[in-house]
Amino acid sequence: MNVSVSPARAAFWLAALAVLVLMLLPAEHVQRLPLNFWDKAQHSVAFGVLTLLGLRAWPQQQDRLRLLVGLVIYGGGIELAQHLTGWRHGDWADWVADSAGVALVAALALARRRRP
Repeated sequence: MNVSVSPARAAFWLAALAVLVLMLLPAEHVQRLPLNFWDKAQHSVAFGVLTLLGLRAWPQQQDRLRLLVGLVIYGGGIELAQHLTGWRHGDWADWVADSAGVALVAALALARRRRP
């Protein structure tokens, strides 16, 4: 049985785990990070990076749609988890920012593929 994972998929899963941890840490720990800029931009960038990594990890068309839908659901799940922690606050505007990051990178990737 072959259980090896491609480097692209490993990078995606490590990034997805890092996003989860950073978004569930108590806020006072996250504020010390060097990339402390506007919260909605952080969400968009994080999910844009996840989208870029995921599109490289799963290049097949049928996998891409599942990836994009999965990332949008993942963003909503993180906001729900934040709401349940007691030390973070789930914000549906953050989920919209997550989804915007997914949509922007997906649109750019689609435009790049269609360019002659």
